[in-house]
Amino acid sequence: MSTTQHDPADEPMATLDVDRSDDAYRTWLKEAVRKVQADANRSADTHLLRFPLPERWGIDLYLKDESTHPTGSLKHRLARSLFLYGLCNGWIRPGRPVIEASSGSTAVSEAYFAKLIGVPFIAVMPRTTSAEKCRLIEFHGGRCHFVDDSRTMYAESARLAVETGGHYMDQFTYAERATDWRGNNNIAESMFQQLRLERHPEPAWIVATAGTGGTSATIARYVHYMQHDTRICVADPENSCFFDGWTKNDPDASSDCGSRIEGIGRPRMEPSFVPGAIDRMMKVPDAASVAAVRALDRAIGRKAGGSTGTGLWSALRIAAEMVAAGRTGSVVTLICDPGERYLDKYYSDAWLAGQGLDIAPYERTIEGLLATGEWPAHAG
Repeated sequence: MSTTQHDPADEPMATLDVDRSDDAYRTWLKEAVRKVQADANRSADTHLLRFPLPERWGIDLYLKDESTHPTGSLKHRLARSLFLYGLCNGWIRPGRPVIEASSGSTAVSEAYFAKLIGVPFIAVMPRTTSAEKCRLIEFHGGRCHFVDDSRTMYAESARLAVETGGHYMDQFTYAERATDWRGNNNIAESMFQQLRLERHPEPAWIVATAGTGGTSATIARYVHYMQHDTRICVADPENSCFFDGWTKNDPDASSDCGSRIEGIGRPRMEPSFVPGAIDRMMKVPDAASVAAVRALDRAIGRKAGGSTGTGLWSALRIAAEMVAAGRTGSVVTLICDPGERYLDKYYSDAWLAGQGLDIAPYERTIEGLLATGEWPAHAG
């Protein structure tokens, strides 16, 4: 009698099946995404304001006023994109905190969206962050967690995420990829739509400032994608490494201290900063940023934060170069957030004195430019 041994290999492999679906979570997720998208649907576009330049120049200077978003800054767009990105990736979960490293404005906007979908929010920020930004974060239900050295924000945010079981949003990594740069009413598409009926509808230059680098990446990618001839300039403040990293092609460039101009400038080359997409960078003295933002207030009656001044100073310099070359056209920059958040800083002469900043020479440069069309060689 013959026997046949049983070989398990002859049997079909069992199906491996791990189902992690959760009806309650999926219901919560759909509602959270709906709420974030509904916020965008309720929001009107931001205005494109004109900065008055002498008519004889044939140059138009515009400022995209991002301070009119529900949370008062350019970062409202970013926060909405980051929340949708985190939700759709399954990273943001009900009852678990969202944690962000921020110098303030992103945290204000993220606190708003966290409250909208009902999750806790913790902002990890430098202790020097303006009191008004801290108040706004807490107004939207967030909690402020301070660090003494801005360079430690990243590690502290990651630590808190592990400790609480929450999600570290990490705007400095994900800002450039969470936004749809091809269109979908991003900031670049909005600019070009609003310029459509102007005498110079395709700007010669768009000037952005960099905190994460996400805005400059979105604008530059859109310009290239749409095959516009517009050039992109990024204005960088003191105590930031972006300018050195870009000019020296050094991804490891760093700065030993944090920026005085809140919201922009970083001590390291952030992953969301895309150097190859932009055409030019300017290093702007902090005193020049303050002089420019005060000039904006005098010109159109709008107070804005220091980052707006950094971009405006560079835009004015570009306009002066166009005048000198006999070129006409348009230049666009941004009002990033309202100046009311910084009344104790950039609009305070006592703060300027304490920082050792003398804005008078830069104010004279702006006044001279508007009067003569010339940019002094010593102004850089």
